Parts: sequence; C-alpha cells; structure tokens
Amino acid sequence: MRKVTYREALTEAMREEMRRDSSVFLIGEDIGIYGGVYGVTKGLFEEFGERRVRDTPISEAVIVGSATGAAAVGARPVAEIMYVNFMTFCMDQIVNQAAKMRYMFGGKITVPMVIRTQGGAGSSCAAQHSESLESWFIHVPGLKVVMPSTPYDAKGLLKSSIRDDNVVIFIEHNLLYNNKGEVPEEEYLVPLGNADIKREGTDVTVIAYSRIVLHALEAAATLAEEGISVELIDLRTITPLDIDTITESVKKTGRVVICEADCKTGGVGAEVLSQIVEHVFDYLDGPIIRVAGRDTPIPYSPLLESVAVPDKDDIIKAVKELL
Repeated sequence: MRKVTYREALTEAMREEMRRDSSVFLIGEDIGIYGGVYGVTKGLFEEFGERRVRDTPISEAVIVGSATGAAAVGARPVAEIMYVNFMTFCMDQIVNQAAKMRYMFGGKITVPMVIRTQGGAGSSCAAQHSESLESWFIHVPGLKVVMPSTPYDAKGLLKSSIRDDNVVIFIEHNLLYNNKGEVPEEEYLVPLGNADIKREGTDVTVIAYSRIVLHALEAAATLAEEGISVELIDLRTITPLDIDTITESVKKTGRVVICEADCKTGGVGAEVLSQIVEHVFDYLDGPIIRVAGRDTPIPYSPLLESVAVPDKDDIIKAVKELL
C-alpha cells in the first residue's frame, strides 16, 4: 500500500469530498493561493477556484459565523482556524449558535460543518499557539470532537466529518503533518465514534489520542521487551466516546493508564476515567493512572516545554507503577 503524509491525507480527503459534493467549500485565513499556514489546502484553490476556497479577513468570528449560516441553508463548509487557541475568538458562534441550532429549531435544520484547527505543543510556539484545548468542546452538546493520530485515520475521519450532519471540531497536531503512513488509493471512511485498538495486549490498557498515541506505541514496544503486554486504544473521536471498546479492553486487562497532552485538571482523561468507573469498576485490579499535561501554560523554552507535556518515558513509568 502507498504511504502518504498526514498533511497529504487531509488534502486528499477535502479534494475527494469537494469533487463528490458541490455543496462542500472551504473558508479560512490564507487557505487559498497560499495553501494554508501548514500547507493542508495547497492546490485546492487552483482546482476549485475562489468561490469554493474562500480566503477571509483575519477574523475567526467571521469565518465560523459565515460557515454556520451557510451550513444552515444547505452548504457543507469546512472552516479552518489556524490554532486552537484562536477558537476563543469564535466561541459564541460555535457554542451558542452552531452547536445549538439543530436542537433549538426542533431538528428542522441541520448544521453540517467542520471546523478544522491544530493544537498541541512541541514546536516552541509558546503559550498562545501550543495548547491542547479539546476538553472545552467535549462539554458542549451538539459538537463532535475528532483527533486522529495517523494519516489513514485523518483521511477517513475527515471525510466522515464532512458528510456528518452535525458540527465537528477536527483537531490536528502540527507535529503529525509530516508523518507518513499507509493510505489506500480507493475511497474509504472511518466512522465517527469508533476507537481503534492500535496494539493488542493482556497486562494493561493504555488509552490515548492524537500525537500521544505515537509515544504510547513506543512505550508499548519498550515494555514488551521487559515482558509487559500493553493493549493500546486510540480514541480517535473523543466525543462521542467509544466506551464499548474501552470497557471490553478493561475487562481483559484489569488495569488502565490514560494518556493525554491537555492539562490534567478537567481534561479528557477525567471523563474517560469516570465512565470506566461507571461501567466496569468491578473489573479493575488497581487504580486508574492518568498521564497528562501539567496545569501550566505551554512554555516557549524547548526544555520547559518538554517537561510540560508527557512523553514515552512518562507512560513507561506509569505502567510500571501500576503493575
């Protein structure tokens, strides 16, 4: 099977959906001739033109507000917000308008839109461009939140997100864009709400998503050399959460380590932990351990930044402590 980068997989997903459905269009800052700040929309302006690849002023409220209105009257916009931190400028449009419209109109309209953004630390972009804010959005009814870790998942999930009749927050990690992985040439979809077992094991269940999955895979390989069998679950979609896949794994291993890059307090892991306790508490053979980002703004210094977010060694340490 051919290998493409995470970036190329995303571009392919948008190109295929725009060719398939004329109601799909892109909107955002510098996504046209420039091709996006991370190059994800490169080449789409030349193929589809300015009516379907729309450059906007520097106003996140305009981007999401326009996309919301367009979605409500039948279009399928894919809006790009450069950094997840900049979602603060359009929270009213997301939380009070887009997420609520289908409910408040009694299902008479849908809001089929995707908001693509990127977040996460590791590139020394400092506190205003590097945070992991996904837990904000899982708290809002009406939003789906997707965070793929591989090119295969990125393409399949973005295509499914564009076809979904609800608002999807699609968060990418900038350090994943150049990663290569196997992606079929034929069309495929990855359903929203389905976790993926990236590695099967028997001793402990490790749950992760986005870039932390790669650290967890490295940790699992190292632990395997010491005779510790790790089952790694990639959530892929953090809302809706695939609790069925999680609980089946916990029943098998009896031990859980949850890994995430966002701040530990109020993070995604707290929700995952609580649902595990609610569903399969009696199967646990020990406490659930969370490996998460520190409760601090992301530092600019590469050394301090590396301390603020978890890595392979933190996961290995947590697994060994649990066992």
